[in-house]
Amino acid sequence: MLSVLPSIDQDVANLAPEFRALSIVVEAAPIANPDIAREALDRACQSVAAGGASWADAHLAAWADLFRKFGAKPQRTPCSAEALRKRVLRDGSLPSIDPVVDLYNAISIEYAVPVGGENIEAYVGSPRLAVADGTELFDTMKEGAPAHEYPDSGEVVWRDDKGVTCRRWNWRQGVRTRLSADAKHMWFILESLPAMPLEALTEAGDKLIEGLQLMMPGAQIESALIGSDVTI
Repeated sequence: MLSVLPSIDQDVANLAPEFRALSIVVEAAPIANPDIAREALDRACQSVAAGGASWADAHLAAWADLFRKFGAKPQRTPCSAEALRKRVLRDGSLPSIDPVVDLYNAISIEYAVPVGGENIEAYVGSPRLAVADGTELFDTMKEGAPAHEYPDSGEVVWRDDKGVTCRRWNWRQGVRTRLSADAKHMWFILESLPAMPLEALTEAGDKLIEGLQLMMPGAQIESALIGSDVTI
């Protein structure tokens, strides 16, 4: 089993001392039941249409406040969970992308929690939540072509030893570590603030794990709670 030890830099811990997240590592197996993901996504969209989780609005508002603390504008670059929720409320559903992506998007929508999915084999060193100085490389796509850009100085990013893997905490994922169903080793991070009950975060992680096990029987999965005041 591949070991993944994500860390949180002290500057981020100072900014959000009550931030906590579930780190889930998966040694994948062949996908035998891809429909599990589509069904989960449909259920999640229906849940949002029916009103969603009781803590959803408060949790997303807390993320918006946190984004403002490091200079981001959540109206223009919202956290990933809010961006997905807005699309569901506008369109009624989300298009299918990939079984694994669909599954973790379903968890994000249903629980109003940012969820990242990464191909951990593409990482150079371990994932780290850090404050950028503005010189870190971020690979992305612009007008359908590969492109590079840099985070703003002071921006909170996920990164590894090579560069930024996700900008503005959980707003935009990079191309280099992007996850798809053919990845052999996967890493998921479910990120929460106190407005989301801890038991809800645990339930969201359990549901993601259950869906992965149903979709790819034989997958090996480990999870751990991380945070500025949590020991892995």
